[in-house]
Amino acid sequence: MCGRYAFFRWSPAFAALPGFPADQAPHWSLAPGARVLLLRKVDGELALDSVRWGLTPAWLSDLTRTPAQARAETLAEQPMFREAFRLRRGLLPANGFYEWRGTARKRPYWMTAEGSLSYFAALWEAYPVQGHTYLSAAVVTVPAANQRRPLILDEAAQAAWLDPDTPLETLQALLGQPQPLLRERPLATLVNDPKLDAPECLTPAN
Repeated sequence: MCGRYAFFRWSPAFAALPGFPADQAPHWSLAPGARVLLLRKVDGELALDSVRWGLTPAWLSDLTRTPAQARAETLAEQPMFREAFRLRRGLLPANGFYEWRGTARKRPYWMTAEGSLSYFAALWEAYPVQGHTYLSAAVVTVPAANQRRPLILDEAAQAAWLDPDTPLETLQALLGQPQPLLRERPLATLVNDPKLDAPECLTPAN
């Protein structure tokens, strides 16, 4: 399951996108419940928003149940996700994500694709509270052996995913498209501390 990722490096062109926070700080450990950046189309133009990682539809009454992940295989049918899949799609920019493997003692790994930024497919929702509208998101995940990994989209797929006019059958095909070959690096256990959000998260294993 994709439960932690990092966003600590971006280009000047990315920082020039509308909505990029002037006080954006680098993060080496973003977990569900955190504020993350979401790239979406607003009035036909790309824009960034700060959103809560944990999907919160307007109809949701139990705010302790806000899913951070949406399984690609079932999101088109599940009531929690199906409308957002049709109408509210976005991307979560990331430099990479963490994966834990093993049985008795899980070892952390740092997973990255080619390029400085990857874009994870995401769904978003708006939740109105006392006259203010809050945005939230869930990352779309795909099966990878016994893991769940974020669905990483290439440039063409990103454009199709963000386009509100993309046909449903094309979106379904994107959910099953081949994933890029990832580089992996075993890490020291410092990253196991969920409170640590610093470059030390990427300390290599001895």
